Amino acid sequence: MTRLTLFFCSLINAACATTTTARLNLPMLKVVERVDLKRYTGTWYEIASFPQSFQRGCTATTATYSLRDDGDFDVVNRCRIDSPDGPEKLAHGRARVVDKATNAKLEVSFFWPFWGDYWIIDLGQQYEYAVVGHPGRDYLWILNRTPTLDSGVYKDILNRLQTQGYDTNRLVRTVHKPVAEKPTS
Repeated sequence: MTRLTLFFCSLINAACATTTTARLNLPMLKVVERVDLKRYTGTWYEIASFPQSFQRGCTATTATYSLRDDGDFDVVNRCRIDSPDGPEKLAHGRARVVDKATNAKLEVSFFWPFWGDYWIIDLGQQYEYAVVGHPGRDYLWILNRTPTLDSGVYKDILNRLQTQGYDTNRLVRTVHKPVAEKPTS
């Protein structure tokens, strides 16, 4: 009887856990050592993400970050509804750094007064790609400076995400409009 009680208590605790991290008893999510905020600005193309209700129907998704005079960011998220040629949907927000030692832990708000964690957990040496996660591992975005990402780089990112406890099978690739080939001279 004691084992059965212990089992049900464990099951109830797991069901009541508020995050994937808590449910799976994962270690604290690691962020990159340092982010140069000026280099992080600009447009990022979403390569893959965990599906979220607020992105339902979105494709060809981008995020553009502009550094403000107060050190925060203006954020503009764009997507096309249902296809890369569909109507555009915009969301304007603001991001703020919450860990000045690394600049890798931010919070983002698209609906004041609500703020959500936005942690930079992987970043290319030339700021060519970035991976943004949530300390509870319930959110995940792989971003790139162009609409496509080299398959080898993508696989390496997935391997690093798995070591951080992410279920990469949940990732959904983002469809972008095909890039026109440049004519050869």
